[in-house]
Order: sequence, then C-alpha cells, then structure tokens
Amino acid sequence: MKEIDLRSDTVTHPTPEMREAMARAEVGDDVFGEDPTVCRLEAMAAERMGKEAALFVASGTMGNLAGVLAHCGRGDEVILGDLAHTFLYEAGGVSALGGVHPHPVRTRPDGTLPLEEIEAAIRTDDVHFPISRLICLENTHNRCGGVALTAEYTSAVGVLAKRRGLRLHLDGARIFNAAAALGVDARLLAEPADSITFCLSKGLCAPVGSLLCGDSEYIGRARRVRKQLGGGMRQAGVLAAAGIVALETMVDRLAEDHKRARLLAVGLGGIPGILLDPGTPQTNMVFLNLSESFPVDAQQASERLRGLGIRVHPSGARRLRLVLHYWINDAGVEATIDGFQNIADNG
Repeated sequence: MKEIDLRSDTVTHPTPEMREAMARAEVGDDVFGEDPTVCRLEAMAAERMGKEAALFVASGTMGNLAGVLAHCGRGDEVILGDLAHTFLYEAGGVSALGGVHPHPVRTRPDGTLPLEEIEAAIRTDDVHFPISRLICLENTHNRCGGVALTAEYTSAVGVLAKRRGLRLHLDGARIFNAAAALGVDARLLAEPADSITFCLSKGLCAPVGSLLCGDSEYIGRARRVRKQLGGGMRQAGVLAAAGIVALETMVDRLAEDHKRARLLAVGLGGIPGILLDPGTPQTNMVFLNLSESFPVDAQQASERLRGLGIRVHPSGARRLRLVLHYWINDAGVEATIDGFQNIADNG
C-alpha cells in the first residue's frame, strides 16, 4: 500500500505535469533577470495578489525574512502574534540577521490579533524605544488550526497601520486555502497588505519555492535582500516551471482537501478518546487530542500508525495535527480512520 503522509502539506510531490514542465523549462540567469520562466511566474504571482511585482524565493521562511528586512532597518520593530510562524518557527531570522526587534502580541483562537492590542504595541516617539515599523499577520493561521482571516479583519489592520504610519506584511503561505474556505478571490485577502508571501510547495504541490509580492520599489529592495541572504538563483526556471503549473492547476482544487479534512474529522470524532479541537477543520488541517482514556499517547500513536503505512505529526504529548493535501484521496482518509480505530480497539 502506498504510504499515507499526513504530517504536513509540505510533503507533497510534484505532479507528472509539473515534472514534464520542469524538464522542458526555458531558462536563463535569474540574477541577471534573464530567466523567462521565473519572470513569467513572478508576473503571474503579482497578478494573482493584485500587486505590481513579485520575487521568487526558495522558501516561505526566506520570503518572510526578505519581506520584513525590505520594510525594516536595524533597530526597527515588527509587531506580530505570539503564535505567528515568523515568531516561533523561523529561527529568529528577523532579529539574528536583520537586527529587527519582534514585539509579540496576543493571538486569539481565531488567528486575529486584537486591534486595541496592536495599537497599544505601537511605540511613541521616545529615544528609549525601537521604532515601530511593521505589522505582520498570518493567513491561514497554522497554530490556530488553519483558520482563515477574513478580508474585513485584514482591512481593519491595514487601516490601523496606515493611520499610524506603519506597513502591513501578510504571511500568506496558505492564502489560497484561506480564499477557498472563505469563497473569495485571494487578491481580496491580500489587498490591504503592503506585501504578502505565499507558498508553492505546500498544498500547491510544487517542489520548491514561495513568492513575495508588493509594489515595484519594495520588490527591488527585497531582491537586494534576497541576494544578501544567499538566495540569488541562476537557472531557476527549472523550479519556477513547476510553480506555474501549480498556479494554473492546483489552486481551484484546494476545496477538495478541505472536504476530505471534514470527512476525516467526522470519522475520527466518532472514536472514543479522540477529542477534536472546536471547529476543526477550518481548512485542510485536523487538530485533535488523545484523552487519558485513549490507550496510547501521540508519539506511540504515530509509531503504531507508521506500522500501518500512515504518517502523522505529534505536536504535543497527546496532540496531533493531520494535514490533507493533493496526495491524500478518499481511500487514504478511510484508512486513517480505520488506523485510529484499530489503536483504540487494540491498544
């Protein structure tokens, strides 16, 4: 049986169409701006997000880092959630490499930051304080169950940022999942932001890459930062070709992953000892806890499931995150439910 990998949507493999496009890609030197496939991907990305320009980067972490550093100088401050991916999972890059001071504020269960707490975090003009320069949001929000931030909320933060003279960056790694869940165009969710990153190598199945989008002047600064970070790529059209196929073929099918996530949640919710997070799934992620009555903990469950050809990711002693993606079909969902039921029945 083919392995069922629910650890993340980063485990997705390129589709046969992507592999064919990569093999046929027209390439040039991207540092010289001469790779036509990269240029086409960047233009497509900018259009999708309603921005003037875009920059192809190796990863979402690089995109967020270059994105912050193109907005902020050393000693400036970025306001972001205490559960934000940039704050928790990007190796402290904004401070270690950019000298940018993170100012975390409370993240609510719906992924939003309270407007009044964002405003309270903005520094006054005092020599003792760093200069507040940037606000960062995340959509969908990973640590909050993959919840989607609405256009109305992001717009409210954008209005606040402009009123106080700050910029707004959106970590939109899964922005197309948010758009699918909300039934809106992704550019509507991106519109209030001065910059946005989105990922090609998660639910969109491309093997490598993210895009950073913004106005032309900003992307020019980000391109220099990318070079400083060692991210100047040469014949990168081989990678960009898969990204083009991802944007053309994978975005509109994300609702299928959300549907299968709901089917998985329904099946798991009927197993004694499995406690689903309220509202899960919001998009393509199912978060659950194993109660004390469940015969094994998260690590043990992971090991038992691995023996059944199913891979899951423990995110706590008795907590698991399961992520649906293109390579998980209905049979995979059924097999996963059966696997958990087997553990519940047999220990």
